[in-house]
Amino acid sequence: MLAGCAGVGSQGDPAPPSPAEVRAQIASLVPANVPDRAGWAVDIHAAFIALKIPATLPNLCAVLAVTEQESGYRADPAVPNLPKIAWAEIERRAGRLHVPKFALRAALGLVSPDGRTYVERIDAVRTEKELSDIFEDFVDMVPLGRRLFAGFNPVRTGGPMQVGIAFAERHAHERGYPYRVAGSIRNEVFTRRGGMYFGIAHLLDYPAAYDRHLYRFADFNAGRYASRNAAFQHAVSVVSGTSLALDGDLVRHGDAGDAAPGSTELAVRSLGQRLGMSDAAIRQALEQGEGPEFERSVLYRRVFELAEQRERRPLPRAAVPRIALAGPKITRKLTTEWFANRVEDRQRRCLARAAA
Repeated sequence: MLAGCAGVGSQGDPAPPSPAEVRAQIASLVPANVPDRAGWAVDIHAAFIALKIPATLPNLCAVLAVTEQESGYRADPAVPNLPKIAWAEIERRAGRLHVPKFALRAALGLVSPDGRTYVERIDAVRTEKELSDIFEDFVDMVPLGRRLFAGFNPVRTGGPMQVGIAFAERHAHERGYPYRVAGSIRNEVFTRRGGMYFGIAHLLDYPAAYDRHLYRFADFNAGRYASRNAAFQHAVSVVSGTSLALDGDLVRHGDAGDAAPGSTELAVRSLGQRLGMSDAAIRQALEQGEGPEFERSVLYRRVFELAEQRERRPLPRAAVPRIALAGPKITRKLTTEWFANRVEDRQRRCLARAAA
């Protein structure tokens, strides 16, 4: 009888879309001028399945919005003025290690595995993958290359979603990777399938109690949980009366792990008596700021309780971090807020296309 009742109740539930239907929907949402929309749909859908992330329309449009913003749907996008950027990075690195310019130029004048000198390859470089390959070859083939760049490839992001290579390597180590690796995880980031897989993982594969994708877009740019942490910093400011940069960074990390406390930690320490927490306990809680457990800590709950008592209203649990973006590829004044809002606008347009 119970089985019969269950059967009757399930008749009204819509059947979930088939994999082919999901891929067709993704392809329809990719702009019409993008080559191989079906191929993009296959790689995106495969990533959602492998990561066990629901392929809801908001999630799909979030991924497509970041991809459009970061690369315009190019697996290895060209970077303007990349040779100039590369030379500046090389010379900065050589200067820090006190390598004379004549020695650097002599080493880079050697013939590389593709028959051109490293100088010729750098002068002709167009994409981050090409530049990354040059540095990998230089480290492997030239003794000075190992001294200069062993463990230091200046290309730190790549692929259609411009995901961090260090993140991809860490994620693959901890969670595995669903494809056969062609050379290295670094190389996989510059492919469409790998770049989308790791980009989707960075954007969506972590628990966060956000009510808008806007905050995930900000986290994608500033680091996971940066939006939650910025809201916490605001609450700390309310209680302590200390003006803080709402950048999402809760602790200052030093090379030896003994860096002096930053402004956020000092502001929280000033509340130690009211919180009933020692400096050591505060530091231990703040160090959880890169994971989901921080919002379950006594420190997090108590700070918001005090702040809301003071303000006499609920305070938001997420805020877009206020960070000025910097880097060799950035040529104008940009912020995390600009990035997050720009991507959310793209997501809205994607949702509107789906509704139409």
